[in-house]
Amino acid sequence: MVATTLSPTRLPLARLAFRPFFLLAALFSVLSMGVWFAFWHGLILLRPYGGLMFWHQHEMLFGFAAAVMAGFLLTAVQNWTGLPSIKGGALLALVGVWLAGRVLMAFPLGLPAWLPMLVDLAFLPAVAGVMARLVIAARRWRNLVFLPALALLTIANLGMHLGVMNGDTELIRQAAYLAVLLVTLLMVVVGGRVIAMFTANRLGRPRKAPIPALEYLSLGSVMAVVLGQLLVMLGAALPSALMAALMGLAALANAVRLSRWGGLYSWREPLLWGLHASYAFIPAGLAMWALAALGTFRAELAVHALTIGGMGTMMLTMMSRVSLGHTARPIRTLPGIGVALGLMVAAALLRSPVLALFPQITHWTYNLGIIFWCLAYAIFLFHYTGPLLSARADGQDG
Repeated sequence: MVATTLSPTRLPLARLAFRPFFLLAALFSVLSMGVWFAFWHGLILLRPYGGLMFWHQHEMLFGFAAAVMAGFLLTAVQNWTGLPSIKGGALLALVGVWLAGRVLMAFPLGLPAWLPMLVDLAFLPAVAGVMARLVIAARRWRNLVFLPALALLTIANLGMHLGVMNGDTELIRQAAYLAVLLVTLLMVVVGGRVIAMFTANRLGRPRKAPIPALEYLSLGSVMAVVLGQLLVMLGAALPSALMAALMGLAALANAVRLSRWGGLYSWREPLLWGLHASYAFIPAGLAMWALAALGTFRAELAVHALTIGGMGTMMLTMMSRVSLGHTARPIRTLPGIGVALGLMVAAALLRSPVLALFPQITHWTYNLGIIFWCLAYAIFLFHYTGPLLSARADGQDG
């Protein structure tokens, strides 16, 4: 009886992947953004692997975002395949791999560079391995699309590490860009599956049938952008005009795609308009990146439209929704979550288009963007730490 009580599977936190990874991702993002805020005010709280500039961009992608994606995919794959996903001791071991990577990236302890690199690189292939086992066993081939994306994310991560080890700042930058675009591709895939459906179901409105050509163009154009960026990272000299044209096409196709999902009717429901607003930053960010490729302004501004407005906002919305549904609680907007999503949108606007128009207020936009992010994810932690650490409301497993 004691062994059963102490079994990792009995811990609510270890029953499905969304629980530990959503909780740790939100907490990690607040802590790491706090360190970043201190850095901008001249305080050095860490001497991490690769330096603070590298650490910030790497850890928001392969620390925060990777944890959210792992929590979502390893939970969703159970629904997609009908097979039980990773849980118990195996899940806690996977969480341990992620945590070890974060600790060694923040506190390298004078270890040889290859050791933090190997530990950090192990996480995403492990996630892909769990997904592959379930998808192949259930023969749900449609969901194999996530596996090459995770493989390419691992390659982008490797590129960033090799850039640090070789002192190649251009490789670091291009590998980081590839990672951002791969996360964007995953948002396009997942957003296409759920945003229109959630909107129609919640509002009781008819759902427009997808236009196959538009769906192929929306996904295919972003895939083409990812392929182009992969070639650039590998050293190919692609014309800037070509990348700008691909990004412009992807922006247009995804803007039209989004316009058909009924977002204008979702303004009273933060868990809906948060998804629509986050998806809107995908065409906005890609359009800005196309202009940046033509020399209009820095690509970093477009990158932050995708990372804060797209990635940060969509992940906050999806975590808020999934954490309720999978703990058998009513899917409703908890107090302050609408404010949190509004703060994320405001942070993205300040850090991207506003900064592009008014570069003289860089200091203020950086500071407010960081503060808004921390407040938004702190609100999530306030509401969801309890449910994520507690058993399902209906007493069932999961």
